Amino acid sequence: MEEKKNYPFLLSPIGKNYLWGGSKLMSEYNKNIDLDIIAETWECSTNPDGYSSVASGSFKCQTLKNVLKQNPEFLGTNNINEKGEIPILIKLIDARQNLSIQVHPTDEYAFKNENGQNGKNEMWYILEAEDDAKLIKGFKGEVNRNLVKEAVENKEIEQYLNKVKVKSGDAFYIKAGTVHSIGAGIVIAEIQQNSNLTYRLYDYDRTDKNGKKRELHLQKALDVIDYKNENEDFKCGEAVKYSEGYISKKVCECENFKVYKENINSKNIAFNTNKESFQVFLCINGSGKLDFDGQFIDIKKGDCVFVPADSVKITISGDFEFLRVSCWMLAWLITYKIIL
Repeated sequence: MEEKKNYPFLLSPIGKNYLWGGSKLMSEYNKNIDLDIIAETWECSTNPDGYSSVASGSFKCQTLKNVLKQNPEFLGTNNINEKGEIPILIKLIDARQNLSIQVHPTDEYAFKNENGQNGKNEMWYILEAEDDAKLIKGFKGEVNRNLVKEAVENKEIEQYLNKVKVKSGDAFYIKAGTVHSIGAGIVIAEIQQNSNLTYRLYDYDRTDKNGKKRELHLQKALDVIDYKNENEDFKCGEAVKYSEGYISKKVCECENFKVYKENINSKNIAFNTNKESFQVFLCINGSGKLDFDGQFIDIKKGDCVFVPADSVKITISGDFEFLRVSCWMLAWLITYKIIL
């Protein structure tokens, strides 16, 4: 049978071996990547700093960017562009050590100061957390630019940071401008804007394998920090859809993306797509199967599947959990036009 173009397909990630990474993405999330440590896997990415590729179907071995450039209709009517770019980036992150204390710019700042790049809003879904593992999100109280600058220079910034104890299933929205860090002993799924802009504020004076301290970006970080410290948390909410063998819960909805957590325990759950947006399934526990038009994709913990907009009807079966992500780039484009 000739394969239709709009079938779902499995993705293959690219790995990043930053110094704070560990081995859990290899041992527990089935990442067969030739690196000593894996800090991040970019599961669904068209970012030039790391393309994910297709691992099944007729597009196998092509980059996701190339496939979407050739087939822009896969993105959906809300995400139209001919560059093969999706407005989000989906990662798995394993923090064996603390990440740097950092902040991301807004779209407006990035466009003006980083050659037209995107800013970065992001969401974290906690997959694993060791006892007493904590993340940093914002400040404890009122701060200002001069106080933060002096605290960084005097290596006292940690006393002003808001540290939050976390557990599996927690979710956090990290708005651009929020000082943050993932603490040691945490594994997360991160859904973010398609951007790799990070301004390090403090890095514990760590050195890389060559004995050099990693670059800080103090002035840019001070420029973009939200000193009002206003941010909102998301917790995995009540079920928005429920039927025998299927529970769907909204995790996050923001101007850039929507995220739902889906629990499947059934042989046959029908899943219908729409014309507005592609969707991405990131399996976070268990295993299952996607059947479509006489074909199938077996999925297990750690796998990521791209579902084109207006795809064929899919039947889902198995005993597993996955994050389902869709995107609303039109909202971002409207903002972007205002910036211009």
